[in-house]
Amino acid sequence: MRVISGTARGTNLETLEGNNTRPTLDRVKEALFNIIQFDIIDASVLDLFSGSGALGIEALSRGAKTCVMCDKSYEAIQIINKNIKKTHLEEKTKVIKNDYKKVLELLYGQKFSVIFIDPPYNLDIAVNSIKNIIELDLLTDDGIIILETDNEKRELENLNKLNVNVYDLRKYGRVTLIFLNRKG
Repeated sequence: MRVISGTARGTNLETLEGNNTRPTLDRVKEALFNIIQFDIIDASVLDLFSGSGALGIEALSRGAKTCVMCDKSYEAIQIINKNIKKTHLEEKTKVIKNDYKKVLELLYGQKFSVIFIDPPYNLDIAVNSIKNIIELDLLTDDGIIILETDNEKRELENLNKLNVNVYDLRKYGRVTLIFLNRKG
């Protein structure tokens, strides 16, 4: 896995061993950042289930102003910190080791213009994390949330109950990217 574009372009990133994390494939990551390329410049980014930190690092490399990266795994936090150091992005990054609910509570009062939600697929917590983000008012008025999932139907059914609008949806093999913003 590598940084595709920007100031850290070509840097190989470390990943976690085992099946607990599932890094976003380079082709999916490249397509994602092509779609949101104009939203990333000077963005304040939240990468809620960071894993290796690849999405947050890619955003910073492409011009995001800041990024908060979070994961509850000690091993993931170690990898994120190594990757941030390797890409020389320490000054733009804050790393938090905690459960996503606690992290969102800790971030209350902050606003993010781009939020990545890419939790382990089997946990079925994506929609709940988005619900918490909306309730805590962590998304800027014109901000976007990108959800990566392998269960598009389940997520879309549950997202209908929230105050969010699905404005784009892209499928890449078994992975679906769902793009959201605030309703009305």
